[in-house]
Amino acid sequence: MMQFLIAAPRSGSGKTTVTCAVLTALQRRGTDPCAFKCGPDYIDPMFHRSALGVESHNLDLYLSAPDTVRTLYARYAAGHGAAVCEGAMGFYDGQGLTTRASAWELADTLALPVLLVVQPKGASITLAAELRGLLQFRTPSHIVGILLNDCSEALYKTLRPMLEAETGLPVVGYLPHLPGCVIESRHLGLKTAGEISDLQQKLGKLADALVLDWAQLAVLTDRPAPAAPPLPTPCAPAVRIAVARDEAFCFAYAETLDALRDAGAELAFFSPLRDAALPENIGGLYLPGGYPELYARQLSENSALRAAIRDAGQEGLPTAAECGGFLYLGQTLEGTDSKVYPMTGVLPGSGHNTGRLVRFGYAAMTAKADSMLFHAGETLPVHEFHHWDSSENGADFSVCKAKKKAVGMRLCKRKFVRRFPASLLGWHCPAPPLCAGGAALFETQRMTKMTEAELMQLLAAITPPDETARAAAHTHWASLAKPLGGLGALETLLEDAAALTGTAQFDFPAGRWRCSVRTTAWWRRA
Repeated sequence: MMQFLIAAPRSGSGKTTVTCAVLTALQRRGTDPCAFKCGPDYIDPMFHRSALGVESHNLDLYLSAPDTVRTLYARYAAGHGAAVCEGAMGFYDGQGLTTRASAWELADTLALPVLLVVQPKGASITLAAELRGLLQFRTPSHIVGILLNDCSEALYKTLRPMLEAETGLPVVGYLPHLPGCVIESRHLGLKTAGEISDLQQKLGKLADALVLDWAQLAVLTDRPAPAAPPLPTPCAPAVRIAVARDEAFCFAYAETLDALRDAGAELAFFSPLRDAALPENIGGLYLPGGYPELYARQLSENSALRAAIRDAGQEGLPTAAECGGFLYLGQTLEGTDSKVYPMTGVLPGSGHNTGRLVRFGYAAMTAKADSMLFHAGETLPVHEFHHWDSSENGADFSVCKAKKKAVGMRLCKRKFVRRFPASLLGWHCPAPPLCAGGAALFETQRMTKMTEAELMQLLAAITPPDETARAAAHTHWASLAKPLGGLGALETLLEDAAALTGTAQFDFPAGRWRCSVRTTAWWRRA
């Protein structure tokens, strides 16, 4: 069985384009391939699914334990003739400045051969130096071959013998420059597959243009098929859960939905854009993330469904909402047209465009109170990627970046999961997210954090600057034999320090200088 991971030295190298070309070509060859994505990405698997007509699955070593990742890989690779996994970012890039949850760690966990995608534009033998560095950075690297992307036939023929001689790696093929097959991007990455009307034609052109030594690739990547784990024993549906699924709400892990089904949930999909009512006889509601900001007007115009969700929420229907789903539960939402539209009104707060990427990356979320999903003190890994925010984020969760203090608050009511972690329900575990004690499946991480009480105590102890002392310091520095303001910003900082210490005559070490300056800046912003 051909099994390999497609990686690259950095983001923007064309991993998704190459992966789709390879998947389409494998499908044409009758190999019956399946696809996976390294990390928390929702969009790339949509393209895999479009190429293959079957679901693609995420494998994330931050959100899941290694054994869980191995189980998921074996489960979804079973019965296929090839398994192709697309990496994330640069090959070794993981959480923070580490290799944790990187494409390399996934290859190492699953013992997958790696095909490295390289764009040769603007370099020649330097490519060999870069590739040798990648080969030697971790042992084993798992890199078995090179595929040149955005490369002409002439350049391929020139570079291939040099790269093979300098690196010892075979160059298994190339994908030429195809400007007509470029996939457009937006604030959360690529446009979704469903938004590209001629996607199948583009995938076909990519597969037509792809040049691969299939025999060599098979030798490099052939591995025994992973032993398929026993599937969960089917059980009678115990609850019917309504799941939002359309263009506005399309960020849901396939593994999460399968976990719900395995636990006995019947999933009833509906469209907040088009349906006038919720599915009948439901015992729960799941609103995943997506692009509600792109469809804010249409969501608002569907007043019948907004009212149905608001009524269901007021009646206590167990509801889980994440990312865009959370924004939909708020009072209003600012669309990409900068207009503000009414939403369901289940929760307080308004969604708005921050104008930039906020709260990006992996984090750990700790429950501060008991809720439908968690007990107080339980911690689970999450991933965030947001350009929109809410004016009401709640206070029943703390979210911490690795090795940092708490950076935000989250709220979990008895019947509602609130706030943004995009992968709150992307647990990738055999047990369902809505099961009792489900969060216990995750490894609890030690975190340094400040409690809310400690924070409020600290803030209460901060007093306003002493303006009398500031004026005295200003008079003192102005009286010295120098041009007025001759010390520039330093004079302002000295005056600020005087205001903070209460005296124009002070003497403290450099560390306190930095603290005082930052505190003064905080007061000015406030």
